[in-house]
This record gives sequence, C-alpha cells and structure tokens, in this order.
Amino acid sequence: MTEERDRMERLDKILANTGRWSRKEARELIRAGRVTVDGAVARAHDGKYDTAARFQVDGQPISGDPMVYIMLHKPAGLVSATEDPRQPTVLTLLPEHLRRVGLFPAGRLDKDTEGLLLLTNDGPLAHRLLSPRRHVDKTYFVRVDGALDGADAAAFAAGMTLGDGLVCMPAGLELLERPDEAVVTLREGKYHQIKRMLAARGKPVVYLKRLTMGSLSLDPGLARGAWRYLTPEELAELRSGGADG
Repeated sequence: MTEERDRMERLDKILANTGRWSRKEARELIRAGRVTVDGAVARAHDGKYDTAARFQVDGQPISGDPMVYIMLHKPAGLVSATEDPRQPTVLTLLPEHLRRVGLFPAGRLDKDTEGLLLLTNDGPLAHRLLSPRRHVDKTYFVRVDGALDGADAAAFAAGMTLGDGLVCMPAGLELLERPDEAVVTLREGKYHQIKRMLAARGKPVVYLKRLTMGSLSLDPGLARGAWRYLTPEELAELRSGGADG
C-alpha cells in the first residue's frame, strides 16, 4: 500500500516530468480534454494518478516515469556540465522546461569534442554506464595530424602506459581508408585519454567525435546541436544491460 501511495502524482506534474511540457502547458492540455488516463478523458489537472497508469496525449502514449532520457549530438564549443560560470553548457541547447527536470550529462565530452551525449536525470542508470567496473565500450571517430599505422593499432591493443604514468587498458584502433582517420574503442574514460594516447604516438588529435556508448549509437539523422528523446527500444536495451557493450 505504501509503495502504491508513493507512485501517486498530480496529473500536471506527471506530464511535466516527461520534460515535454511545462506545468502550465500540461494544465492547458488537460483543460482542453487532450489527456486520457486508462482510456478516460482527464479534466482535473490536480487529480492524482498512479504513475504506472496508461497516459495518452492526443492519442499518443506517454510514460508516467519521471525519468527523462535524451540523446544529444554535442557540437564543439560547449562544456559537458549542468552549469559553468564562464562557458555555455550543453544544457543551453534544450528548451527551458527541460532544464528544470534535473538533467545532467552521463559522461563528459571535452569542449572541442563532438558526438553522442546522453542527458538524463536517472542517477542509477548513469552510474551503471560510467562505473569503471562495468567497462562499457565507447567508440570514437578520430582524425590526427599524421598517418596512423599497424604499429599504433598494436600499441592500443597491448595497453599503453604513458609518460606521465597513466596506465591505459587495451583499446581498439581500427584504421580507416584515410591514413589520418580511425575508429577508437575504449572500455574506460580517463581524462583526455584518446588525445593523450595518440599524442604519445606522435600523432596529435585534430578532430574527435563519439559514435557509441554501450548499446546506444548516435542517430545519423541528428544534426550537430540537435537532440531527441531515446526510443523505448533504446531505453530498454540500456536498462536491460545492453550498456555493457
């Protein structure tokens, strides 16, 4: 009974928790009769419902789960943080109401690095993705100043100890058609790791883009700076352990 009470929330809050609408917008939807709960039109914005109920807006199902999961194609020039006193953060790319639901980046990308970034307010899921013990694979497209070769791939595969003492786990370096391009696979995420590893090989990085994180792949149709909600299938894979890579 206690658990059931814990799942009861005001309808306008349930809608706002999805991040798709502000509380004011949610109340307008409800007043207009556009919201149904378990098939019945809901009229009271302050009515309380079990978050496990079946909610629809304009006939489209929505989840009562207060957690939000967003795929962002991070552009260069923004920091992966919730706030920064000197520089714009990735959250500035989101509408205002989404900035109020406690989203944070699940893993960081350097300011000048582009690509896949997961934004969520689901702390346990983010912890599983980022825990060093989980070794979630992440892949990156990289372009360097120089020509990559088999010796570089072998050095990555063997694991590297850098001049500053950083010990790197074995990693993948897949050579591409252009000699200055490759796909790197890491099972850890130490500070500036790819840049430091390639600098140690005498081939500094000039461009870096994250392509995947565990089971999650950057949507090729998502332009730089654009975002979308994860699909139910993507979220199910992350939650079921597909994040293990």
